[in-house]
Amino acid sequence: MAGISGSENREPINEQEVAAKYGSIRTEMNNIYSKITELEMEASEHSLVINAIQPLDPARRCYRMIGGVLVERTIKEVLPAVQQNKEGIEVVIARLNEALERKKKELTDFESKYKIRIRKNDGESMDDNSKKEGSTQGVLVGPANA
Repeated sequence: MAGISGSENREPINEQEVAAKYGSIRTEMNNIYSKITELEMEASEHSLVINAIQPLDPARRCYRMIGGVLVERTIKEVLPAVQQNKEGIEVVIARLNEALERKKKELTDFESKYKIRIRKNDGESMDDNSKKEGSTQGVLVGPANA
């Protein structure tokens, strides 16, 4: 029992379970892609704000939205908070990129283990180099001896 890992206990047994597991891995990858994109946009907005207020007088008034409430502060108070938020967002983006790489490896291992190939609509098999990441179109093909 000590040699059995948790993933071996939940191995898919039939084609439907393999297809469902494959689909869930791809869905998780797409969710991670979406979250990374959203956070990159937010980091970009933070950069725009930082670049806009940095050259201004630190004693100048500015307004900041905190939890849905607009508060009046000075640039000297707001600038460090915005910079810290941007750094935090960048840390989260880095962690999500690491998670995405792990999911890509898991998907690749799963594809090779169950001999899954994605086919174009015209029936041509795509090789690993031409496969588009995040593509939602394709056909799941099981083993040839089934």
